Amino acid sequence: MNDTATLPPLPDRLSIDPSSPFHNRDVFQREIGIRFNDKDRYDVEEYCLSEGWIKVAAGKTLDRRGKPMLIKLKGKVEAFYK
Repeated sequence: MNDTATLPPLPDRLSIDPSSPFHNRDVFQREIGIRFNDKDRYDVEEYCLSEGWIKVAAGKTLDRRGKPMLIKLKGKVEAFYK
């Protein structure tokens, strides 16, 4: 059931925002997990493995387009299929 051979490889940088150039619809066919500094995170909007950062929403604040304001956290990032 966990056949990772048929799954696309996880990209170095990925965003859940469909308007982002780093959004990849094929990857989101299966649930993705993010481990940041050895703790599972469920609120990640975007990540970059090589640079070692994630972006998460900054509370309930919105930008002028109605999207959540994001803050960048730096640390050890791991992405995996659940």
